[in-house]
Amino acid sequence: MDLQTVLKALQFYHVHIEGNPMISGIEMDSRKVKDGHLFVCLKGYTVDGHDFAERAVQAGAVAIVAEKELDVKVPTIIVSDSHRALAILSNYYYGQPTKHMRLIGVTGTNGKTTTTHMMEKIFQHYEEKTGLIGTIHIKIGEQTFPVANTTPESVVLQQSFHQMKESGVQTAIMEVSSHALEMGRVHGCDFDIAVFTNLTQDHLDYHKTVDEYRNAKGLLFSQLGNTYSIDNPKFAVLNADDEASAKYARNTAAHVLTYGIDNESDITAVDIHMTSSGTSFVLVTPIGTIKVNMKFVGRFNVYNVLAAASAAIASHIPLKVIKEAIELMSGVPGRFELVDVGQPFSVIVDYSHTPDSLENALQAIKDISKGRIFCVCGCGGDRDRTKRPLMAQIAVNHSNLAIFTSDNPRSEDPKQILLDMEQGVTSNNYKVIVDRREAIQYAISEASEGDVILIAGKGHETYQIIGKDTFDFDDRLVAKEAIRERYE
Repeated sequence: MDLQTVLKALQFYHVHIEGNPMISGIEMDSRKVKDGHLFVCLKGYTVDGHDFAERAVQAGAVAIVAEKELDVKVPTIIVSDSHRALAILSNYYYGQPTKHMRLIGVTGTNGKTTTTHMMEKIFQHYEEKTGLIGTIHIKIGEQTFPVANTTPESVVLQQSFHQMKESGVQTAIMEVSSHALEMGRVHGCDFDIAVFTNLTQDHLDYHKTVDEYRNAKGLLFSQLGNTYSIDNPKFAVLNADDEASAKYARNTAAHVLTYGIDNESDITAVDIHMTSSGTSFVLVTPIGTIKVNMKFVGRFNVYNVLAAASAAIASHIPLKVIKEAIELMSGVPGRFELVDVGQPFSVIVDYSHTPDSLENALQAIKDISKGRIFCVCGCGGDRDRTKRPLMAQIAVNHSNLAIFTSDNPRSEDPKQILLDMEQGVTSNNYKVIVDRREAIQYAISEASEGDVILIAGKGHETYQIIGKDTFDFDDRLVAKEAIRERYE
């Protein structure tokens, strides 16, 4: 496709240097530019893509999109907002791929990853080919690819959706973060179903207030469109037990489908029973009622099933298929994941890194545990400081011993992060161990038969960021090593 054809997607722009080269791809990272690429300069928080335009040209870029004139020898298209231009150009260049598949977006503070994985299993069990974009990876069919953000930049999204279209994906499912919505990364994505899990405190380092955070999540529902189609209806799937849902219902023109446990809703769970091996409940829906016996533990996972089932019902998938798919699932990486090498106590690794998710995980453990509960947890550096004392207090409130340790301290002093956590503690059933490996080893050395250790915060992550360095670190592997060392 030549440059002039690509630029048909833009309505207003100024050309600094004329030309019409052939475009072989669109890129926003100068390190990934190849011959024939159109390079889009983005202003970030720490770096400015305009500073790398010459490097992109040297790497093979044949045209530049920027917000100002640059000293380069290739056609330069000047726009007022390069982030928006990137989304528009990427969507057009890659053939508006989401118009050719069902697209489901899931937003909320907690539960996005588990809910999207449950949806993937349901649609696959219905014999549809799926695509998945989220915190753990991008997945097309059975192929997986690494991902840097929960919701990638618009060009990566459109490239991924194009690959999905080319490989025959029928339903794409993605986690949609508040950052991505605020920054316009999902502009151009034609969502058919938008799902809301819940809203609790998180990301206040970025959004500043809970109201701003709530409003950012709401963009997903307001962007479902303002028209109605009999052949292709749009749905907002909302958690009736979360007060933010009322606002989102007002924000959207789409059909609203609610789910919940405590409040009246279209889809609900009754007769909930939990054991150490799983949870059973009766799923009540507008298309029928069916009993579900799943391997997942915890009331929060019942909500995840309700959200996933609601999206499936909106897609006309039978209850029998939903039930079978959920019952086949054994878990999601790093989400309440059991580490078992034959030890007489339980070790659970969970991604819970917000006050609400940590409380949910510990409450689920309290519901099934007969022994003591240990909680190994920390808080990330360069992130919302206000949640640190809240998480610390939750940890001591719901465990016999909390062990505060480093998460990903990033550029902050790990000891200062732990001091911030201690400010919220009003009891003495906690211990501070700065080194995460030592903290995990200590918990495992202290556990007795029937006890449960929750290692919280990092879940599926296989690294730890300390300063500017990234080290290999997997809570699951570290726990296994510690257990084996104890019983050698």
